This record gives sequence, C-alpha cells and structure tokens, in this order.
Amino acid sequence: MPSQLNKKASPLIVILAFAIVYIVWGSTYFFIQKALAGFPPFILGAFRFLAAGLLLITWCSIKGEKIFDKKSIRQAAIAGILMLGIGNGLVIWVEQSIPSGLVAILVSSAAMWFVILDKPKWKENLQSTSTVMGLIIGFIGVILLFAEQVMHTLNNNQSNTQIVGIVLLLLAPIGWAAGSLYSKYNTTTTVSVSVNTSWQMLAAGIAFMPGILFNSELKDFDWHMVSADAWLSVGYLVIFGSIAAFSAYVWLLSVRPATQVSTYAYVNPVVAVLLSILFTSEKVTIIQVAGLVVILGSVLLINLAKYRKEHQLKQKTAYSK
Repeated sequence: MPSQLNKKASPLIVILAFAIVYIVWGSTYFFIQKALAGFPPFILGAFRFLAAGLLLITWCSIKGEKIFDKKSIRQAAIAGILMLGIGNGLVIWVEQSIPSGLVAILVSSAAMWFVILDKPKWKENLQSTSTVMGLIIGFIGVILLFAEQVMHTLNNNQSNTQIVGIVLLLLAPIGWAAGSLYSKYNTTTTVSVSVNTSWQMLAAGIAFMPGILFNSELKDFDWHMVSADAWLSVGYLVIFGSIAAFSAYVWLLSVRPATQVSTYAYVNPVVAVLLSILFTSEKVTIIQVAGLVVILGSVLLINLAKYRKEHQLKQKTAYSK
C-alpha cells in the first residue's frame, strides 16, 4: 500500500478501528457457539458471509462506488477464502465440539504466523532476539494447550473429534495470517476498502457451499426451527463481527504494519474467555490460563522490537523539531 495512506489515516479512526477489532472479535467466538445451536456449520458460514457481503456491497453501490474490477475481485477472493473460508471456517467447525474460550486461546497464535509468513519482513523480524524468543515461547504455549486437551480427551474416553478439532485449530491461524498478508501486499487501490471487503466475504460465503452439499446439511435443516437466540447470534455476527469488525480489520491492514494489526491476539481470547465463564457452563482450567499467558507473552515479545523502533523514531523526530 502507498505510504500516503498511513499519513491520511486519522489517529482517532485508527484507535476506534482497533477497539472494534479487539472487543467485537473477541465476542464472536461466544456468538458462533450460540449460533451453532440452530445452524449447521457450513450453512452458518455461508449465510453469515453472503449476507454481510451482499449488505456491504449494496451500500457501496448506493454510494456510487466502483464495484467491478477483475483484478481486485480475484485478489479479494483469494484473501477472503484464506481468511474467512479456511481461518474462520475451521473455527466454526471446531466450535461444535470445543469450548469457545479454548478455541479463542489457540487461535491467538496467529500473531506468530504473521511473523513466519511475512517474507518481506523476514530480515527485520528474524534478526530480532525478542521476536525469535516470542516465536519459541508461543509454540511452547500452543503445545502446552494441545497436550492438555489430548490428555483430557484420553482420560475421559471422549471422542477423538476433539483431538481432530485441536489439530484443525493449529491450521486456522495459518490460513488467517496468510490471507491477511496476501490482502496487505496484493490489494489494489482501484476499488475502496469496503468494496474489497465485500468481495472477500462473498468469496468466503461461496466457498462454504460445497461443504453444505458434502455434509448433507440441507437434508434435515428447517429454517423455521431455528431459535430466536440463534437468529440474534447470526445477526450479531453479520452486522458486528463481519461488516463492522472485519471491515475495520481490512482497513487497518492497509494503514498499519501487519504485526501491529495482529495485536488483536492480545485481547480477543481474554474477551472470549470472560464471556465463556460468565454466560456458559464452560470451565477454564489452570493449564488453559497458563497457556493463554504464555501465548500472549510471546505476542508481546514478537512486537517488542517494533515498539522500541517506533519509540526511537518518535524520539528522533521530537529532537529534530
């Protein structure tokens, strides 16, 4: 993205966008699990992203924005399928059998994959001792949680579905980080951020459709039997989780460094765990709390070098004035 975008970004709007991503996304894990009480996973994903994409692109059309650009649509489709189809799709699937709080904790490891997959920044990131230490510590936290969940499943003679779910959750952050970085480095300026976001969500919604057929979800699904609670949860996911928070996230990727945007991983799992404790019967174990602390500590270390560098630049700018 051109550097001029950074200069034009209002600090107040940047702060507001970060607040939306931090808090709203943290709550979506809770609402995904509530929505799954009424919707099969692939129908939920398709309905959520198609509805959000259609609403947003209709609004962009009413405002007279340019909608159709082949290159932009192709790039948005790739980013959307990676982020929302794979990254978020795996989260929806896994939350059928794993508590939302634990899912949010494991997905917070996405911050590590931002560093690993951000090839243009390898030289800068991997020469930093704090970044490398953060990666190592983060992986220890993920292994800690993985081992705890496997032992819990084996000791209680539970289905191996939960173990498979944990493995899938290791892949979800990779898809999310890969899609985010692709969006940052390949998005064109021929359409607005809102239009780009719309195509990403529409592409993801379409990507869920083969899963609906493969999983035979339409066979026994009755729209009239969906509870009001599930509908309200889907409405929240469409309006706040997708249109508001995802739009804010894509915009932040265009005006701020990817590793800085990835700091949503600090807050999302905390919000998810608090909602899980307050409004469900889910219990958070000491090992899960320890894993969360380890992972968040790793995210802090990963971004420590960048914070120091930005602080030094600010000091030099202040002295030069």
